[in-house]
Amino acid sequence: MLKSVLRNSGSSNISRISRTNILKNVGAHPFVYYSTTRKTSPLEQTKNISSNEFEFSTKGAPIVRGKNSTATEYTLPKWKEALGEYVIKTFGLDMDKIRAGPVAGSYYYSICKEQGLQYENEPLSESAKFFYEELKLPRTFSQWFQITALHEWMLFVRMRAMPFKYGRNYQQKLVDKTFNDIEMRLFDEMNIHSGRIVDQYSKDFNSQLKGAVFAYDVGFYTDDATLATAVWRNLFGGRKNIDYSHLDAVVKYIRSQLYVMSRMSDREFALGKFKFVPAKEKINKLTSAEEKEMKEKIIKKYEELDKSGLLLPSDRSNLSYDN
Repeated sequence: MLKSVLRNSGSSNISRISRTNILKNVGAHPFVYYSTTRKTSPLEQTKNISSNEFEFSTKGAPIVRGKNSTATEYTLPKWKEALGEYVIKTFGLDMDKIRAGPVAGSYYYSICKEQGLQYENEPLSESAKFFYEELKLPRTFSQWFQITALHEWMLFVRMRAMPFKYGRNYQQKLVDKTFNDIEMRLFDEMNIHSGRIVDQYSKDFNSQLKGAVFAYDVGFYTDDATLATAVWRNLFGGRKNIDYSHLDAVVKYIRSQLYVMSRMSDREFALGKFKFVPAKEKINKLTSAEEKEMKEKIIKKYEELDKSGLLLPSDRSNLSYDN
């Protein structure tokens, strides 16, 4: 289902010496990976974002060289807002399709990557503590990628339950952003300045993502034992002598996230209303009466919004709120 978003790199022959040196930083060496990217909240990263329609191809996201730019807040002039709303209304633009860029490609990717990010001379976030301190995972770039991939897969599961044309678009936007960001981090944070080597590692990570998604899917549709095996092979790298309680903790963590998402309507999820539940929080399943009450409140909320006539064209959605 996942299409490659990488460029054709031409010759992929990388000298053994060069690859060995790079591996020290990327994950095959006990080198602690710290992110140097400016920290922003997921909501900040969705401001003023536009998304162009993506065509599946083997051309990759552009490589970003140099230092990260510091974004400044920008408020769109009222006349431009009005013009945008007029264009959306006049041409009947499908906002559920357009919204995939800022929601999946920005917000949802942001909450995935933040789970395992760590910053030098700063305390670990609660999610990072779970993965690096409780689960004893190595603090490497490749491990950060596996943590990110696990969370992306959980979002993929929910996106597949959306109407096909929207779910597929959301998944693609998330994948696009992932590899765009990885290339930037390899250049700017891991100090890899060879485009050929970055291409090779991007392809390696692409293969890892597809393999992880397939393995997690099999586990999800089979049983917890199979899912735990997928977690061991991917998140834990197939390492020997691991604490089996750690596998159990991750499986419970996964099931909790998927349960929360399964109780969200397509519209809520597509509008970016989901966020990952902290690992230390226990999720108690709703009773039938509680589920019915929650669903009735959601239906009432969106029915009133749709009938009020107060929604701007850019805020409208055709996705279901009662599923």
